[in-house]
Amino acid sequence: MVTGPFDLTGRVALVVGAAAGGLGERAARTLAGAGATVAVADLDGRADALAATAKDCGASAHAVDVTGEASVAALFDDVLAAHGRLDVVVNAAGVMLRKPYDETSLEEFERVVRVNLTGTWLVGREAGKALTRQGEGGRIVNLTTVYAERVGPIPESAYYSSKAGVVNVTRALAGELGPHGITVNCLAPGVFYPTQMTAALGEQPDRLRWFGERTMLGRLGDPEADLAGPLLLLASPASSYMTGQVVYVDGGWSAW
Repeated sequence: MVTGPFDLTGRVALVVGAAAGGLGERAARTLAGAGATVAVADLDGRADALAATAKDCGASAHAVDVTGEASVAALFDDVLAAHGRLDVVVNAAGVMLRKPYDETSLEEFERVVRVNLTGTWLVGREAGKALTRQGEGGRIVNLTTVYAERVGPIPESAYYSSKAGVVNVTRALAGELGPHGITVNCLAPGVFYPTQMTAALGEQPDRLRWFGERTMLGRLGDPEADLAGPLLLLASPASSYMTGQVVYVDGGWSAW
């Protein structure tokens, strides 16, 4: 059991992008383990994987498309109707496109930006409105990446660009929502393996080894263990005086 300032007993947490296999799933389990009542959301097409997360966490499951304004608004209505309140929102929804710039179409680039950046803003907007109406403060945690302020060896300009934008959307919302006692922060993971997003790297052992050696700790992130503590910090009363921040969980990669 989690106690003290990290205790989320009596709080309701929504995790967007929580279908089984990704960091959102781990986030939902972490929050449930800290005592929160959890709601999870993902694309309707990932209903089975989302149901697996919901069952594991005792959570309610909700469909959402973060690129759709009406869909995101409906999600918050549904969660509030189901649970009566909302205290924590974690946005882990995201997509990746590993393609050289000169092979990436405008449509592909814009899709990545719409999911990762516009989707973060839409979720943050609706979360901010819901938490402000409630009048009791709250926590919003966005997931970006170690590549938010740098690039890596894999060509994925759309992903890098969108995730850099997530950082400043976070800071902007933090500034607007701070007077309401709502904190908005970012978690920036390094390479966590295996997850749904990184599973394909299993076919490239040399590259996986390079990623691990690139860190100060000499290893990849463990999805089961390494994100839980930093997430719980930002989602709980323990971070009441932290907002607009990017917390890198990358084994020291960003410090080289």
